[in-house]
Amino acid sequence: MVEIGAGWFWMGWGDGLPGERPRHRVWTDAFAIARFPVTNREYARFLEDTGAAPPPWWTDPRFGEPAQPVVGTSWFEAVAYCDWLSARTTARHRLPTEAEWEKAARGGLPDARFPWGQDRPARRTFERPPLVTDAPENPLGIAALSGVCHEWCLDWDGSAYYAASPDRNPTGPDHGTRRISRGGAWRHQDPWSPVAHRSSLPPALRYSDYGFRVVRAPDPPALSQATATTTS
Repeated sequence: MVEIGAGWFWMGWGDGLPGERPRHRVWTDAFAIARFPVTNREYARFLEDTGAAPPPWWTDPRFGEPAQPVVGTSWFEAVAYCDWLSARTTARHRLPTEAEWEKAARGGLPDARFPWGQDRPARRTFERPPLVTDAPENPLGIAALSGVCHEWCLDWDGSAYYAASPDRNPTGPDHGTRRISRGGAWRHQDPWSPVAHRSSLPPALRYSDYGFRVVRAPDPPALSQATATTTS
């Protein structure tokens, strides 16, 4: 895990696609984020411990390297893994919020187009998910932020939310039909998505280029309040 301190950062990209705009200043509380997406090796322990059903491509040799990211997990399965990890470690683990993911991915480079800097790596075609160590790192040593897999985030997607989101610990709309994902994925013709690029998917779907990474942190205050309101 890489520790990310509390503070402000610039989120979004003013010259990017409509979904990346506007560029805006956001505060996040401190958290720690995994250096890599969850791998097949790590997910195998979860399957063995819980008896959960494996992802659709689990027995496909192209997807079977221990150091490949686990892919084909739904958002719900990613959350279940985080809950399992929390119980094993007695520390709260969960998916990152979209803001936490981007803050960590930027690695202290506020004006860079990619997590590692301005330059796009050479175009390449992947026939399978690369190893999590095959993509460049950012200055904090966080790897596989683009070129490997889309990564589920905690937030619901909302067409009007991003431009008007709170400037402290935003957690997405209270409801929706699609969950946010971040990071460029191996199946795309150009897998190197910019750091501000945003995507989303209905949470029950399983795609061969969708994985996740975890953070260690309490639930953000806004999310905790929403949960309390819903369950009270």
